[in-house]
Amino acid sequence: METLIQTWQVFIITFQGSSVVSYVLMFIPFVLLLELPLYLICWLGVFRHIIQDCFKVPVISPHFPCVTCTITCYSEGEAVQNTVISLLEQIYPGHIEIIAMVDGVKQNRVTYDALKALRPSLSYYSNRSLIIVPKFQRGGRVSSMNAGLSRASGEIICALDGDTSFDNQMIYHAALRFSNPNIVSVTGPMRVRNANKSLVTRLQNLEYMITMQVGKFGLAKHNVINNVPGAFGIFRKSFLQQIGGWNTGTAEDLDLTLRIKQYQRRHPELRIDYEPGAVSHTDVPESFIDFFKQRLRWDGDLWYVYAHKHQRGFTASLLGWSNFIFLLWYGVLFQIVMPFVIVLYMILMIVISPLTFFLSSMLIIYLFYFGLTLIQFFLFLIFVSDRKLEDLSAVVVSPFFPIFQFFVRVWSAVALLNQIFNRGHLDSAMAPLWVLKKGKK
Repeated sequence: METLIQTWQVFIITFQGSSVVSYVLMFIPFVLLLELPLYLICWLGVFRHIIQDCFKVPVISPHFPCVTCTITCYSEGEAVQNTVISLLEQIYPGHIEIIAMVDGVKQNRVTYDALKALRPSLSYYSNRSLIIVPKFQRGGRVSSMNAGLSRASGEIICALDGDTSFDNQMIYHAALRFSNPNIVSVTGPMRVRNANKSLVTRLQNLEYMITMQVGKFGLAKHNVINNVPGAFGIFRKSFLQQIGGWNTGTAEDLDLTLRIKQYQRRHPELRIDYEPGAVSHTDVPESFIDFFKQRLRWDGDLWYVYAHKHQRGFTASLLGWSNFIFLLWYGVLFQIVMPFVIVLYMILMIVISPLTFFLSSMLIIYLFYFGLTLIQFFLFLIFVSDRKLEDLSAVVVSPFFPIFQFFVRVWSAVALLNQIFNRGHLDSAMAPLWVLKKGKK
């Protein structure tokens, strides 16, 4: 109790005495230079979309092109049926061709049988087709997606995971975006399907709302969207074929996004867009152990892609100045440099600061980020969410969210070090080791 009283006293003194100067110099620059401007840019993009939407004339397309949905299947089992059914039941008058690639069919017989069991039900759906491709040699995600691309007959390609499902108007809304000939790729909101399973799924649900949804929504308006997710990406087939489809290796979604961006200096009219009505649903890890395993791969892949695979393509002459500056700021400084800065800042504070000052500083940081979380969450709820009552329940875990984000940032530094010194991208379930070794090291 005495320590808590001392901490509160130092907390007050921090704002009244000279110690505030040193504290501001240590902490505030990270926020002012890296974080708050990023949030501001995202929200300006969101508000710009909302204002434009008020005056936009509704588009009714006279043409509904064939859409091919390529599904990469690996060990989903009967859950893959939910994905296929959600595509069969789309409210879209055009033809939807579903191509399901079963990677390593001998090991994934249950998934293959679950897909075959859906064939009789196709007679209930008009203008729908299902092609099942059994791949006897497992080649990984990239191999499966390129196999689907080579067989696709649609003008639009939806690259999807076998455990992702969709709102029934997803394809209709996404296809409308491609009526603009400059749109080469589209993505939409990814919602957490198993949000109520555990504390970590609830936290990820909040993260998907205020960082991933808002981020892609806002950044799309500035044409600097950071990544088209591998689980839910929609592309113009002719452009996808022009750039050679997907490339060998892990982090194939970020790799493809960067290759699209590398056309934008020469073709600034090209856009990666975001469609709020194209909603997908995915399952996230249900335990902290599985969550940190996932982020070990996700965050480590950033170094693999930026520092190795695309080190020569990371230039303004290819990306254009807007994408180059944004990737330098967000991709390098925010995602790669800042995790190490946070770890070093914490070590420095522990070493040089008295316990009470350290605790008071952590309390100030926590209160700041908790306030920022609440502001972003309620802005999301008011201006972005299409399911306000359902999403409102996420406020329950908001007090834990700043702590969760802190550990995610620290773990990001661990993941980056694992990639730098241990080549972590070779330890991935996305493809067999012999396939990953074929990629650029």
